[in-house]
Amino acid sequence: MTRRNAEGASGVTSADLFGEVLRHFRETALLTQDGLAKEIPCDRSHVARVEAGTRVPQDTFAKKCDEVLGTGGVLARLWGKVDWYPQVEHPDWFERRARMDAEAVAVRAYQTQVIPGLLQTPDYARALFSRRLEKADEAEDRVRARLSRQQRFYAVDGPFYLVVLDESCLRNVVGGADVMRDQCAHLLNVGRLPNIRIQVAPADCPDVDRPDTSLSLIDMPDGRKWVYSESLDRGHFNDDPAIFTQHSRTYDVFRADVLSAPQSAALISDVMEGYEHHEQPRSERGDLDQEQPQWRQRRRLHRSRPRIPHRRPRPRQQEP
Repeated sequence: MTRRNAEGASGVTSADLFGEVLRHFRETALLTQDGLAKEIPCDRSHVARVEAGTRVPQDTFAKKCDEVLGTGGVLARLWGKVDWYPQVEHPDWFERRARMDAEAVAVRAYQTQVIPGLLQTPDYARALFSRRLEKADEAEDRVRARLSRQQRFYAVDGPFYLVVLDESCLRNVVGGADVMRDQCAHLLNVGRLPNIRIQVAPADCPDVDRPDTSLSLIDMPDGRKWVYSESLDRGHFNDDPAIFTQHSRTYDVFRADVLSAPQSAALISDVMEGYEHHEQPRSERGDLDQEQPQWRQRRRLHRSRPRIPHRRPRPRQQEP
C-alpha cells in the first residue's frame, strides 16, 4: 500500500489520525478491539487495521463507532474530512491525477464508455471495480476511496467541473438496470449544483467532431494548466501551453455543438425512465435537436398515459 500522497513532513497521514482518534475513544470507553468489533459488528482485524491507518472504513462504521463510544458524532465528521483516496494503492500515474483533483480549481472533461469517477454512485463504482478486482475487500476500499475523492467537488464552493458525456456512458449497462437508473438520477441531482454542469454528446449526431479519447483539461491554483488523457494502461500529462490552448479551443467548440445542459438533463431523464421499466433505453431520439425547457412537465404527462410501444416520428427542424 502506498501512502506517499497523504503524508506530511511527519509521515503521519489523515487515516493515521482517524485511527488514533478511534483508539482514544475506544480506550476511554474501556473497550478492547474485540469488544468494539462485537458491538459494530465486524472482525477484530478490521478495527485493528482502521486504528493502524491501513484500512478504509465505511461511513457507517464511523457512525456506529460514534454510537457505541458516545462520541457525539466526532468520528463521522472526521471520516467526512479525511481524503481516503491516497490510502488505496493505485498506479503512480493515477496517484498524480488524484493529487491534481485534490487541488484543481477547474476541470473540463470529456468521457466515453463509462461514467467518470467523480460522478459515479457507490453501486456503480462497486459494480465497475468488481469486474476488475478479484478480492472483495480491495474493491470496497477502491469504492470508498472514490467517494472520498468526490467530496471536494460536491461541497459548497467546490471546484468548477464541466463534463461532456458521450451517450455511450448512459447506454453501457454497469451493474444492471437498477444501478443505471440510480446513476442517472444521481447525474440529474449533481448537475444542479452551481459548480457542476453535465452535457451529453448524443449518438445520433455524427457530424459532431468528438475527441478521440476521454480527456481532462485541468486548471491548477498555481496557474499551470494540464491536459490529461488515458490509454489502456497509463495516464498522459502535458503542460505545454500551446498544446493546452489547442485542446481547450477544440473542447469548447465541441461542447457548444453537443446538447445543452437542459437538453442533456432531458435525455438522461428519458434514459432513466427506460431503466425504471427494465427496458433497453431507446438508442434513437428524434426530439433532442430542439431545446426542451419543459422536460419535467413532459415526463409527468408521459407517465400519466398508458405505455403503448410505438416509434415516434422525427419532428421537423425549427428555422433559426
